[in-house]
Order: sequence, then structure tokens, then C-alpha cells
Amino acid sequence: MGQSLEGVKVLELGSLIAGPFAGRLMAEFGADVIKVEPPKKGDPLRDWRHIYEGTSLWWRLQSRNKKSITVDLKNEEGQEIIKSLIKECDVLIENFRPGTLEKWNLGYEELSAINPGLVMVRVSGYGQTGPYRDKAGFGSIGESMGGLRHITGNPELPPTRVGVSLGDSLAAMYSVIGAMMAIYHRDVKGTGKGQVIDVALYEAVFSLMEGSLPEFDKLGAVRERTGSALPGIAPSNTYQCLDGKYVVIGGNGDAIFKRLMNAIGHPGLAEDERFQTNSGRAEHADYLDETIEAWTKTVDFETALQMLDEARVPAGPIYSIDDIVKDPHYLSREMIQNFKLNEQESLKIPGVVPKMSETPGETKWLGPELGQHTDEVMRSWLTYDDAKIQQLKEKGII
Repeated sequence: MGQSLEGVKVLELGSLIAGPFAGRLMAEFGADVIKVEPPKKGDPLRDWRHIYEGTSLWWRLQSRNKKSITVDLKNEEGQEIIKSLIKECDVLIENFRPGTLEKWNLGYEELSAINPGLVMVRVSGYGQTGPYRDKAGFGSIGESMGGLRHITGNPELPPTRVGVSLGDSLAAMYSVIGAMMAIYHRDVKGTGKGQVIDVALYEAVFSLMEGSLPEFDKLGAVRERTGSALPGIAPSNTYQCLDGKYVVIGGNGDAIFKRLMNAIGHPGLAEDERFQTNSGRAEHADYLDETIEAWTKTVDFETALQMLDEARVPAGPIYSIDDIVKDPHYLSREMIQNFKLNEQESLKIPGVVPKMSETPGETKWLGPELGQHTDEVMRSWLTYDDAKIQQLKEKGII
């Protein structure tokens, strides 16, 4: 059946996480994604975290299905190459600081004059406008300014981070959503006109802050750090078992709460008038948590999980990556895949999300070597001959 984004051509400028993650998501579903890297060193992600055989393993995943070309964007001839590629593109993804592309004569006004249908996705710390637009911004700052870190961690400790680059990933997802809506507007509605998708890291985070703003506006309520508890929704927490392992239990639905109390031997609490609604349970969340953990500490984790599953109470383990690769459900859903890394070895990589019945995503190849596809793209997209390509290489432009 093919893939849903086959035929969509994407040019990816920028580096590291947010913009390139957006490019990865599109490449997984068939878009032809050309990643433009600086000659010599390439994307800094190639050298981040754990290195295997000279290249970051994160890079191999982040850049799967992309083609790597090298172009010096600061050079006028390099800029002309980009302008030529833009004629063939549907989407341009960039995550430079605002104003950088304009400085290189590659701003939206100039590029849309070449290709009026161009959808330009611009990811930055604070957005393309506003008093902070020129400030440097990473995902960590977006998570902080967007409100996430203020509510993450234990109340008696300083704010902490989630263990992954969540702000960047959220911005990437909004980038893809915006690009798809823009393509729909351009192609399905038949306008033929592209547009700019302006994604700010802090706004991507802020958009997930649930009811924090209206709660503050009308009640003066400020969400604070509550550790593993879910404030205002009870019971929902992490509880220690007899063997020292932890089980996460979500017993906050009215019917679920009754099943939970019956399962742990407290049928009286299941019928207690105080606990028939969430608001009543929330007033006594500490008491309910103490009651539940008093039970979990009498059984080992496997027993607790089996009993809760039988009672149809949402519960689960806290997995490390070591746990994940052994889990039969992950394996059944093909979320742990083995892909050829080289002639002798394979590499475990996560499956593609979401799963689509007719046009599924897939991994076709892992993140490429620096400039691996430069010659191919120059020939197929721009019809440059060997002499032209060699001349650009000798000048250091590609």
C-alpha cells in the first residue's frame, strides 16, 4: 500500500533535537527527507551521549530514513544550492535562532518567492516574534519557562527534569502536526499556498499544562510539586511492595475505586459515602494512599499486579530500558526491532508510532554517514553533473 507521506519532499536544516526529531517522524512515514549538515563536522548529535564505532547511537535512531548532504549555508554558493533544492520541496524544517536564515538570504519571503507552496516549519526557543525572540533557547529552558519543571519532582526538593528531552520532542510533534495541517490546506483545499509554522519550545510545553491557567485565574490555585501523586485526583500514586519493587496504581475512577478497595480487603471503604466521588477521595488522598500501601507492603510486586489485573484496576510496573526489552507486550507489538547495523551486527531500535493499518511507517535505514547522499541528491534533485559536484567539493561548499 506504500506509506502515507510518500512523495512529500522535506529539507531539514538545523541540528540536535527538536527540528531533526520532526524530520525523523516524517521520514518514518515515507517522506523523502534530505538533512543538510555543515561540511566536516555535521550535526553535533553525531557526537552526543554513547558512541559506538565512532558515531552516536542516538544519531542512528534520530536520523533513520534520512539522506545526509553537506552544504555550507554561510557561503553564497551554498545558499544557491538550498534555493535550488527549495524548488523541489514541500516542507522546510529549521531550528536556528530567529533571524539566522534571513542573515543567510534564506528567509521565508525569499524562499516562498521561489516556491509559493513551501511550508516552512520554524522551531525556536521563544518563537519568531516577541521580546525574547533573540534569546538562545534549548528544550530545558522551554520546559522551565513552560511551567513543567515547576511541578516536576518532590515538594521538599528543587525542581527537576524529566529524564528525556521532552520539550524538544513536544515541539517536534507540534511541528509535524502544523506541517500536515498546512499541507492539507495547500493541497486538499486547493489553495496552493504555503505558510510558516512558528513553533516555540516553551509554548509546546505550556500547551500541555492542563487546567493550570484557568485554575489560577479563577481560584488563585498554583500547582506545585507533588512527587508521584496526582494532585486533586485520587487515589493515583506509586506504592512500594513487599519485595521493594514499586507498583503504579490508578484507582481514581468511581467504579474502579470500589473494585480496588474490595481487592485489597476494604469493602467498607468501597461503600463509604465520603469516597463515592473524586472530590471526596481527593480530600482524603493521604489516608487512601496509606491504606493502599499498607496492603502493597504485604505482597510482592507480581502478586499485587496479578490481583489488581484480576480486579480490572489499572496498575503497572516502573520499567527501566532493561525491563522494556524483555516485556512480551512490547515484543508482540513490534516495538523492539532488530535492524542491521553492519555486516556482522544488528541494533535494537524502537518501532514506529503510531501504527497505521493501511500505510504503516517503517525503518528503511539507520542514520547515515556525514554527506553520504550528497552526490545522489545533487544529481537527482538538481541534475548537477560530476564536474559541477567535484568543483563544489574542491571549494568546500559541499
